[in-house]
Amino acid sequence: MMQSSTAVFWRHDTFLGVCEAIGQDFGFNANWLRIIFSVALLVSPKVVLSVYLGLGLVVLASRLLFPVRAAAAANAGPIAPRADNDAAAAELPIAA
Repeated sequence: MMQSSTAVFWRHDTFLGVCEAIGQDFGFNANWLRIIFSVALLVSPKVVLSVYLGLGLVVLASRLLFPVRAAAAANAGPIAPRADNDAAAAELPIAA
């Protein structure tokens, strides 16, 4: 899955990126949070919009105050798994 290098707030496929950012921070699929917000929006739009905008401010503040963790995770890259027998290559005798 391709990860976008653009900040969550400025991507074209998100609305402030609140659900995506919370999903990334806590390690779950952001679509579950989107479903919860959309169902709750039908019940009480004013409350849901104010909670969403409040969470947006919290996410923005956390991303501005702690950018190192997100940048370090993005720059880490894939790590190849090591097997138990990868420690050293033993030289084999040459056959006659």
